[in-house]
Amino acid sequence: MPTYEELGVGRGAAVTRDRTRAIFGQVMGLVAFTCGFAALGAYVARDMTGGTGIVFFILAFACIFGLNIASRRGHEQLAIGLLFAMGLLLGMAVAPILDYYANTNPGVVYQAAGATGGFVGGLGAVGYAIRRDLSSMYRALFWSLLALIVFGLIAMFVAIPHANIIYCVAGLVIFGAFTVFDFNRLSHRPAMTGPVPIAASIFLDIFNVFLFFLSLFGGGGSRR
Repeated sequence: MPTYEELGVGRGAAVTRDRTRAIFGQVMGLVAFTCGFAALGAYVARDMTGGTGIVFFILAFACIFGLNIASRRGHEQLAIGLLFAMGLLLGMAVAPILDYYANTNPGVVYQAAGATGGFVGGLGAVGYAIRRDLSSMYRALFWSLLALIVFGLIAMFVAIPHANIIYCVAGLVIFGAFTVFDFNRLSHRPAMTGPVPIAASIFLDIFNVFLFFLSLFGGGGSRR
């Protein structure tokens, strides 16, 4: 077998790539389990009223803050537990919406799931393949997301033509960019950030993209 030197590759670079691949596998495994917990939450809370979703959203955001703190302090098992709890709570938060579509137009749910898989998979591959570190994108993405939230709040009280389509398309553009950013972060500095926070970010990308597609295909006005 050729050595690293014969291949013209530094041993340090090869070890770094191996480490990055290992973290990639760990992150995607965490994302898959978190999606499973979200599906479980949507199932167990399918008969709950819509008003309870606000409580679940608040608890889910508390889990997000908690897992980031736990990860920074080296409590990885606690961070993983909070990650799975976040997925469960977000699934419970949107359970009434999913139950409505499942009972009235189940095809919309399948279309949204399929579109989400292709959308995130394609943009994630692009982000992971880009050689340049895209960390500088974060500020622009943050302000874009804030502008989207403000637009959503305004649209709740002011009649804006085609507001739902504008909101959903803009949301897909923003979270598509977040998907590229997060997968790029996974390929460039996974050890610095930690696998659990990156898994949480990618899961939130998937979660939001799914909801935007669901609302777009269903013609509904449900917003985060």
